[in-house]
Amino acid sequence: MRFVRELTSWLSGAADADSFPYSPVLAEFHRVGKHFVEKELLALLDKIRAQVSAPTAGRPAPAVGLLRDFLDVALDKWDGRYDYRSYLALRVLRLPCGVDDRPDGEDDGYADGSVAQPDGARRDRDQLLVRLVADALAFELAAASGATDLLPEDRPSPEVVAKRHRLGVRAASPALARLGLAGAAHDREPAAVLRALAAEHDPAGEPALRLSMLPVYVSHDEYLFIRVLQAYECLFAGLVEELRATIAALRAGHARPAADRLAYAGEQLTAAGPLFSLLATMQPTAFRTFRQYTEGASAIQSRSYKLMESLCRPPEGTRLESPAYQQVPEVRDRVHAGQPSVDEAFRAAVREGLLTGADGDLVARAMRAFADAVLQWRRTHHRLATRMLGPRPGTGYTEGTPYLAAVRSIPVFTSVAHEPGPSARTDPTGGTPE
Repeated sequence: MRFVRELTSWLSGAADADSFPYSPVLAEFHRVGKHFVEKELLALLDKIRAQVSAPTAGRPAPAVGLLRDFLDVALDKWDGRYDYRSYLALRVLRLPCGVDDRPDGEDDGYADGSVAQPDGARRDRDQLLVRLVADALAFELAAASGATDLLPEDRPSPEVVAKRHRLGVRAASPALARLGLAGAAHDREPAAVLRALAAEHDPAGEPALRLSMLPVYVSHDEYLFIRVLQAYECLFAGLVEELRATIAALRAGHARPAADRLAYAGEQLTAAGPLFSLLATMQPTAFRTFRQYTEGASAIQSRSYKLMESLCRPPEGTRLESPAYQQVPEVRDRVHAGQPSVDEAFRAAVREGLLTGADGDLVARAMRAFADAVLQWRRTHHRLATRMLGPRPGTGYTEGTPYLAAVRSIPVFTSVAHEPGPSARTDPTGGTPE
């Protein structure tokens, strides 16, 4: 087999991470799906991982770090630690899992209490989101034209492919506009343009993008599924940073920066609605086929989402000790340790006289608007899951749609009264994704 020959040759040579033969390994994983990769290959990769993971002086080179992360993702089922984060290859994408090494409250702003400028981090996230959507659309193009035999089972109809292109461009358009590339969304070949933009803005990101696609089976629609979920993880990682900055601003009594950060976060969540519509184009039969091999991985394990939720306000005891937070012990530990929240920071700022009158009203309105966006996201998530799953249990050993139904109305904040806004009465997927 080609992968055995090339891996053995690599091991017997310099075994340099820069020259690791990713292509034959990926080809074999894609040929059968991660769930069905032969033990011979997995054992060989495990041997390689042990070699590249040997302790060395200093920080490992980027190529070594990428290889280690890729092998950890490729071997998650072999190791018996397969979960949502490894399924989405978040470490390979260099996407934060919602928990970093920074103690809460440190380096959230400047010494005078002002909030650090967010432009660089926001731009990085916009570029990643565009790359993810562009790659999904490029795969649809390649499959429809017969240019690839990757994931050949249950190809969608030309009408579905056209709808996916339309929705994908709509989902990427806000990020393209913020990057100063709004015109790209109107090009006659939007997927090709999005792909070109992805390479142009971060050529070094392309290997990680390629290595982050390790489906469990060979269903065409799993490609779309993975990329949309990765895009949502990118979104929630960004919301975490916006909420942390909001807390820092509230602690300093700076109403306008706090409100602006919340407004930006809410706009991001609302603008991501077309991603749900894009996901809703999955063929239910294809989805139900590949999801039987994703047991152990569930969105309930998303650290970024739980951290976002807990940064809004501390979860109540029953929720904090429920499976939802037991699945993310790092986040639960932070809450137990007194992680700050927007809710608490707002209450403290009002109590201490840091926010009064118009300033307090400004922040309260921004909190209500953000809460409205979160609640709408939960409702749409529940509707889509119900459409795809029906009464079937969820993966990751969860109860599926009953869980989503139970948590969709949990208050985002309790320090401000919440009146559902106009978006609460509409579904971005419109019942029939457009």
